[in-house]
Amino acid sequence: MIHRASFCGVILAAGASTRMGTDKALLAWPPSNVERGTLLSSAIHAFAPFNNLVIVVAGKNVNVIKPVVHACGGYLAINPKPERGQFSSLQCGLQEVLNHGRDAAMITLVDKPPVKASTLEKLRAAFDAATLSGKWAVVPEYNGRHGHPILIGHEMIDAFLKAPTTSNAREVQHQNQVRIQYIHVDDPETTMNLNTPEDYARLSSQSA
Repeated sequence: MIHRASFCGVILAAGASTRMGTDKALLAWPPSNVERGTLLSSAIHAFAPFNNLVIVVAGKNVNVIKPVVHACGGYLAINPKPERGQFSSLQCGLQEVLNHGRDAAMITLVDKPPVKASTLEKLRAAFDAATLSGKWAVVPEYNGRHGHPILIGHEMIDAFLKAPTTSNAREVQHQNQVRIQYIHVDDPETTMNLNTPEDYARLSSQSA
């Protein structure tokens, strides 16, 4: 019998949002809807159909985003030392994936607009096929740029968790390059970032 991975979504939301000036997780999204949610609630809802559980990693903003996570049926994980950087939040989230008995993760950042459901469907199908040929991860690619979410199996989870806390995700992926399958997607939101008020205004106008 072919094993099909059991997924947890992991949304990294522990950043200080210094350049944005306000917590990016709570930015209104999508701008075109009358009944808007937030970037975080939209990300949880987008992930929910494709994952057994959606884990949100918070930092010092835990009390601010906790109501959103709970209202959307997510699971809140807390990075006790978010000042160590994004990789520490990734390791925190992946440890929770294992703690919940799952063996794969769909990972994104809270400052990225949620991607299309069709994109997630394509990535899940690609992951199932790629693991049969020994791959550990699937990464979306749009116009030659790598994006999110990335899908990783238990081997890549182990690689991330065993890496020094001073590492970053890109370094670990580079060390395991031959184990990664890049998948072309027709979805520009896989490579978009919302770091500044100008980024948010631009993407809001494009989505209106």
